[in-house]
Amino acid sequence: MSRIDEIKKRRTFAIISHPDAGKTTLTEKFLLYGGAINQAGSVKGKATAKHAVSDWMDIEKERGISVTSSVLQFEYGGCCINILDTPGHQDFSEDTYRTLMAADSAVMVIDASKGVEAQTRKLFKVCAMRHIPVFTFINKMDREARDIFDLLDEIEKELGIPTCPVNWPIGSGKQFAGVYDRKSQKIDLFEDTMKGTKMGTMKEIALDDPEISNYVTDEAREVLEEEIELLDGASAEFDQELVDAGELSPVFFGSALMNFGVENFLNYFLKMTSSPLPRTSDQGTIDPIEEKDFSAFVFKIQANMNKAHRDRIAFMRICSGEFEAGMDAFHVQGDKKVRLSQPQQMMASERKMIDKAYAGDIIGIFDPGIFSIGDTITTSPKKFAYEGIPTFAPEHFARVRQVNTMKRKQFIKGINEIAQEGAIQIFQEFNTGMEEVIVGVVGTLQFDVLNYRLQHEYNVEIRLEKLPYEYIRWIENTEIDLENLRGTSDMKKIKDLKGRPLLLFINSWSVGMTLERNEGLVLSEFGKA
Repeated sequence: MSRIDEIKKRRTFAIISHPDAGKTTLTEKFLLYGGAINQAGSVKGKATAKHAVSDWMDIEKERGISVTSSVLQFEYGGCCINILDTPGHQDFSEDTYRTLMAADSAVMVIDASKGVEAQTRKLFKVCAMRHIPVFTFINKMDREARDIFDLLDEIEKELGIPTCPVNWPIGSGKQFAGVYDRKSQKIDLFEDTMKGTKMGTMKEIALDDPEISNYVTDEAREVLEEEIELLDGASAEFDQELVDAGELSPVFFGSALMNFGVENFLNYFLKMTSSPLPRTSDQGTIDPIEEKDFSAFVFKIQANMNKAHRDRIAFMRICSGEFEAGMDAFHVQGDKKVRLSQPQQMMASERKMIDKAYAGDIIGIFDPGIFSIGDTITTSPKKFAYEGIPTFAPEHFARVRQVNTMKRKQFIKGINEIAQEGAIQIFQEFNTGMEEVIVGVVGTLQFDVLNYRLQHEYNVEIRLEKLPYEYIRWIENTEIDLENLRGTSDMKKIKDLKGRPLLLFINSWSVGMTLERNEGLVLSEFGKA
């Protein structure tokens, strides 16, 4: 198969949702259909039950939540699918933001009984910023659901995107009978399939088939016919161009746990999504089909995925060309040639060594400590750099002190490696060294993860002293005289690991007051990775 054919069969997407909407369960059912696993894990089962395939950290297994994005690849329907499974919990949203930079589209999972929730809004905004196509899967139809028209109305109002239902549910909860496919005009009947497998009976029947009364009550059928008529007159028509532009979301209904509607959704999704998209660089747009030279960017770094090897993996999204194991490429930010060794593809923490990969694929490369999030690697003589991944402002801060000062070396190594992954941001007191370490996080659960990982991966105990600051600003114009900067009583001067100056504030009004008191001062809410 040619390079172009290989690229055209790739589909790379992220799955996003509010916690407990069923995102990880849906991911596992995709893997079942691709033959990548034989039995789905239970995300919140008994202590003896299997854990979700995409949850590989010990802390994830203990708490039953996803705290880091994982990468999963499988083949299905003639396509090579790369799924980026993201943490649902808001405290780990920065990992999700970065992961969305590597995706070409997103599947948004919504709980049918809860509708649009806080984290759904946040994540959708990131998708909207990038104009990536969003497909909606309304999950848990086997439980009591809200009025479906109200749900769709809420999605459109809350997220500002029109919806186009591709299929339509017949009842919910105990009355859930299946879904009506608007294109084929047939009903897929719901039967309680075996939860952990893809096996189960699937029956399709036409709406005007006399046998339908054996499966759907007359009342449910009348309601369905009324709703379809209303839907045909009120909902947006399917328009592939609008979907591609992220301006129309196709909607599907089903139950990931009961494995109903998943395969149908996957089949439609693969038809409606495109192969890898062009990417913006400082040398213009790089098209994966036209650009023959290999190029990729680092969107995630993960240390200690394999405790036995104490390794560090840089996850790269390939944007153009063909990757070959052991190839030399130019590391743009490092301004030097590097050998891309030990290339791997992932099934969460399971890995396989690979010889080749193509635009759209996600690969893990052994990182001796030279890569950072946002770095570009290429064999192109143009030596272009892809647009950077923004560093999101932390909202919670704590001073970190080690319990045993004899383990200073392990402490510095551990906290630096975890910071390089992007999960936390490290700062220092202004005009001091690493004696005083301040950690900033997007969500407070990240403090627990930091504590857990330092203890279990680096054998270091720490004490965290929470700080009252809530607002952080990067100083854009570094020529400002920091020694004589006139701030407010609640302002604190700090610097990041690259020595760049920052300011912390307890109150939002202090930010404006500091700007007023220092003519020419430029502050930013986002840092550069």
